[in-house]
Amino acid sequence: MNFNDTEQQAQFRTKCSAWLKDNAQLQTQTGNHNPHGKAGSQDFLDAARTWQKKKFDAGWAMLHWPKIYGGLEASPLERIIWGQEEAKFNVPQGVYEIGLGMAGPVMMQYATEQQKQRYLPPMAAGEEIWCQLFSEPSAGSDVAGLRSKAVQDGDDWIINGQKVWTSGAQFCDYGIIVVRHDANLDKHAGMTFFFVDMKSPGIDIKPIKQITGGSSFNEVYFNDVRIPDSQRLGAVGDGWRVAITTLMNERLAVGDATGADATEAFEWAQGQDDHGQALIQNRAVRESIADWYCQASGLRNTKLRTMSALSRGDTPGPEASITKVVSANKLQAIGNFGIDSLDMAGMLKTDLSDVHAFHNAWLGSAGLRIAGGTDEILKNIIAERVLGLPQDPRADKGLAFKDIPSGK
Repeated sequence: MNFNDTEQQAQFRTKCSAWLKDNAQLQTQTGNHNPHGKAGSQDFLDAARTWQKKKFDAGWAMLHWPKIYGGLEASPLERIIWGQEEAKFNVPQGVYEIGLGMAGPVMMQYATEQQKQRYLPPMAAGEEIWCQLFSEPSAGSDVAGLRSKAVQDGDDWIINGQKVWTSGAQFCDYGIIVVRHDANLDKHAGMTFFFVDMKSPGIDIKPIKQITGGSSFNEVYFNDVRIPDSQRLGAVGDGWRVAITTLMNERLAVGDATGADATEAFEWAQGQDDHGQALIQNRAVRESIADWYCQASGLRNTKLRTMSALSRGDTPGPEASITKVVSANKLQAIGNFGIDSLDMAGMLKTDLSDVHAFHNAWLGSAGLRIAGGTDEILKNIIAERVLGLPQDPRADKGLAFKDIPSGK
């Protein structure tokens, strides 16, 4: 398997790099510096909108989308090459990834042509921001266990319920949502999928204060929210199939936990004092850094496997779940290492960028091990759908959702 660029791909990479050098700020410290303001702040949102619009106007926003919706109809590998080159620059990230990586592909597959022409170009241009409304307090990572209800009323559906951990809901214009329309059916059969205007009457958004100091995700309450049937994606009862389409795209869109990595840990250990000698001289430290380096290499090769599948025209499957399981746990371990290496001083808040990166890794990684599927759920997916191991016993199999025992 040859992972070197072909002549055509090398030319495309050069073209990407040249445009980015003319229009973006080069990274000076990997993941440690953000000149655009605090994530979620108005300054950050304004910077993200400006950058997305600049890319859109130049044709770089959504390379693989059809031209009619604002794309270039580029190949999947060209999309990856652009992502690799953009990652070298300090540009605002985290505002549009869910919409463009998850809501966009679902709209592309299930929306009407009129809806695609109305919603996809503004999404690609950064004019409208989208979120995903899946998780619920009573369901955890079991999307099929959701309890939010949809009752049909003529040409409308009335939605009641609660979603949680919804990233960016407080500044989003639209969202994709899966709800339960029939509790008398099996839990996977009684769901229907919609998209919703987040400014609709009856939607109440409450940001959740995180230990990092930010509020990037939210609780979202639906109180008699009316959604027209025209905003249904897929058939009634087809919600699980549409949700799976979304989740498969999620693995590619937001699957990697980014932040301090083996390189940062190695550089830190070289300069940090450990009882009169460099911390890198500590055998346990060297073993840990070697482990993280091996994990980072494994992740890189797993992504190359995905690139190989895309180059053949295949759709990456459940093996993409490996990325988040490994990367989130690695990030947490590296964050713990950085804080622990400072002894008691590691508990103190500081503006030093390298220490701040370890703090962010430690405080944020626990949430990353939950977001987009918990470690346990993803390991089950890998075991069952990649390794072919038998499924866990399911006590709810064959039962109507209303008959499944619950804590209520």
